[in-house]
Amino acid sequence: MLKVENLVVHYGAIKALRGISFEVNEGEIISLIGSNGAGKTTTLHALSNIIKKTDGKVVFEDEDITSLPADAIVKKGLIQVPEGRRIFANLTVKENLEMGAFTRNDKKCIKDDTELVFENFPRLKERIRQVAGTLSGGEQQMLAIGRALMSKPRLLLLDEPSMGLAPILVDEIFSIIKKINANGTTILLVEQNAFKALAIADRAYVLETGVISKTGNAKDLLEDDSVKKAYLGG
Repeated sequence: MLKVENLVVHYGAIKALRGISFEVNEGEIISLIGSNGAGKTTTLHALSNIIKKTDGKVVFEDEDITSLPADAIVKKGLIQVPEGRRIFANLTVKENLEMGAFTRNDKKCIKDDTELVFENFPRLKERIRQVAGTLSGGEQQMLAIGRALMSKPRLLLLDEPSMGLAPILVDEIFSIIKKINANGTTILLVEQNAFKALAIADRAYVLETGVISKTGNAKDLLEDDSVKKAYLGG
């Protein structure tokens, strides 16, 4: 579904990504783990063309999208939930979800998808007319994911969905991610909580200072001594 070849990104003189290559197959949950500054968010931004690539190629569903503008990539079904949620704080929950569907004009399907979002996130339905900036951190994360689902993603890019959440909410968010995947959405998950990320993923890539240092079956990486030492507290 997604194939990334030799992706290079610079921030001025700093080489943030040093020629990484990876693949995401349809139906998978792929985790990209690594410490702060490893290049995880940069990778997602480069895929979405939010930042400029220095080199490399991105192919999505057999189409070269390397140079497509960000809005065209959204229309292809590659949708990102950004780090820090980035909801529209002054709009209501309902209006945020409508913004997620701004590229669509299939009104009946939009209505049906709104109900699906509410099935995944019942609390959002309870707060449908509430101003989004007054939601709790966990509710804002649910809204950010719900807004992305309104764009009908083929591939959902999740950037640090557990950041700043209480442990019980982290469990809930990861359970919902699994459910979204089971319902047919492929997921590329960037996450500092390596244990949670590896626990739900099919495969994973370890990113260190702009280079993929290790890849494999997620369950195998959970048992890998070097991964345990670096990211799992053991």
